[in-house]
Amino acid sequence: MARGNNDKKSRYKKVTGFFIFLSLPLLTIPVMIYKIFTVAGLATFEIYAAIPTGFAFGLSPWLIFVASLIGGILGVFVAAFLGEKIEAFLARYRKPKTVIKEKKPNLAHKLWDRFGIVGLGLVGTMTVGAPVSIAVGVGFNVNMHRLAAWCCLGVLIRCAVFTTIGHFGMKLF
Repeated sequence: MARGNNDKKSRYKKVTGFFIFLSLPLLTIPVMIYKIFTVAGLATFEIYAAIPTGFAFGLSPWLIFVASLIGGILGVFVAAFLGEKIEAFLARYRKPKTVIKEKKPNLAHKLWDRFGIVGLGLVGTMTVGAPVSIAVGVGFNVNMHRLAAWCCLGVLIRCAVFTTIGHFGMKLF
């Protein structure tokens, strides 16, 4: 009688162990999706944080590149099409300026005069990020469609370069 009871317990352990084994891949899928969405969400605001996070999560470099590219381009379009609305909202609460005196051009104006929309879209995206470049473009009153296109190209180059650096950097260790 004791032997039959042990057989039932061992059979129960085998069956439940088999179902636990089957459910393990199902449990890792949501975790992987959360990791991908985290990388894409971070890339919406700052690609410099998204790519190392993807490597820390153990994602493949191609998956990091695609997630950070999608997030970066999403950030470009959010900043480009909501930038003017945010500026109009803030302008309602600003006090009007009464005295405008002539200033000599600052560094941003000198760079704008020299490189134009291409420099702002590419170099600005590579250095300070796409949302900041678009905010500067809104301040300079540039064509948002052209600036968004150049910023998307800058995001593509930036994601490719920094994912490649991260991939080969991880191979060193």
